[in-house]
Amino acid sequence: MFSSVKVGIFLIVLVLVGTLIGSLYPQQSAFVRPPPDGYYAETYGMAGEVYAALGLHRTYESWWFLTSVVLLAVSILIASIDRGIPLYRILRDQKIVRSDAIMRKQPVFLRYEAAHLPWARTIEALQSARYRVRTEGDALLAEKHRWSRAGPYVNHIGLIVFLAIIFIRSMPALTSEQMISLIEGERAPIAGTSYWIKNERFVIEWHEPGSSGPPVGEEEAIPKKFETTTVLYTCEARCETDDPQLRTVVRQPIVVNAPLRHQGMDVYQYGYEVTPQIRSVRVIVRDKQSNQEYGPIVLVTQNPKQTYTAGPYTITLINYFPEFALDAQGLPTTRSANTPHAPAYVFGITGGSAPEKGWTYVYFPREIDKERFRQQALNDRIGSGAHIDIRARSMSDVDIAVYTSTLVVRTDPTLPYLLGAALISMVGLIMGFYAQHRRMWIARTDEGQWVLAAHSHKNVYGLQRDVARVRAVIETDPHVRIIEQKDGGS
Repeated sequence: MFSSVKVGIFLIVLVLVGTLIGSLYPQQSAFVRPPPDGYYAETYGMAGEVYAALGLHRTYESWWFLTSVVLLAVSILIASIDRGIPLYRILRDQKIVRSDAIMRKQPVFLRYEAAHLPWARTIEALQSARYRVRTEGDALLAEKHRWSRAGPYVNHIGLIVFLAIIFIRSMPALTSEQMISLIEGERAPIAGTSYWIKNERFVIEWHEPGSSGPPVGEEEAIPKKFETTTVLYTCEARCETDDPQLRTVVRQPIVVNAPLRHQGMDVYQYGYEVTPQIRSVRVIVRDKQSNQEYGPIVLVTQNPKQTYTAGPYTITLINYFPEFALDAQGLPTTRSANTPHAPAYVFGITGGSAPEKGWTYVYFPREIDKERFRQQALNDRIGSGAHIDIRARSMSDVDIAVYTSTLVVRTDPTLPYLLGAALISMVGLIMGFYAQHRRMWIARTDEGQWVLAAHSHKNVYGLQRDVARVRAVIETDPHVRIIEQKDGGS
């Protein structure tokens, strides 16, 4: 059943229809972040809601689409075996001497009245036209480009491999794609690997005003180019801690469609967001009693140090909240484990004029957080507000990362095999389309006459040119007379 042409066409149409349905709206797998519930209904209306309800937003992962792909591959395989093996046997065991009836059926057929033909010169003419000549008595078979008949089957092999890889790629453990968002200076581990990645620098260029309409603000401006200078590390020790031992593997600026590539892993520039965040702040420590200032010390918002020294004071980080908040019981907590939207530092300060047990001091780098969480009143209540002050002198001491760069890390070991399968299929197409299997028979009949027959499975006009070269040798003999002719053009 699977070797039937009708079944093959039906399966091809089924796969094409599935592909068409899957391309009507973006597939869920096309999003680096899965879209929220109701995305299709909100974006595409009732049609989008029905599309998602039927599960068509995951068409290429659906059982019916993958089953149709597998059945198509099985159909191609069975059809190739069913037709390819008999064809191979026929071509391998071709007879040199053919009956007169078979010779007459060929598109080119000539019958000569002659006692003999210029045999040696005829064979030489065929060989000069790159024909492989075999003889048996007063008969010969000349053929060239026999390998072109294998073109469709080579193409089928490429398609079968291609479809098999597509099916294998649907297994989640084989390929991976993850999105990592980093502000300038931030680094993060790449899940499932020993690699870490860092956004060393992010640069964005805008089109000049007037090139796409004058931009009023950054929202209206059109980016010309955005680039992340990316550093890829490999972790050698302490990989599960906040202070891993890293070794630089490669440093490379990446832009859209120009990824960083390393050992089967591709890092693409996906996008960016305007997310102003404090990256670091340079602060001084002021003793309110003596009005002496010490420092500066630099506080970073990603993996801050545990201990600092400012003059006679030793400052120890007791706790750090990247996004400070108060829970239902009024206790401090953080809404985000990594993103410093509202950073807060809780320090223990010893030395200098501090008592033996030291002071506890809470510091908010952002002015809005100082007011919202009442930093001064909080420190007064815990006993340090009247003695010590930690602050930045000016905004020039605050390093702000304006943009968050979003990178996509993709590993797909099947890609070289997909390209190899496509190459095999292309070779098969070239073999089938641009080469023709041509055969020529010459033999003496029982009546003492000579016949010449020729066949090509395509491009009969090219065959006629080869026949003309052979006729030019045979018909130069004045004793040779044509008594029957079919040139293949009628």
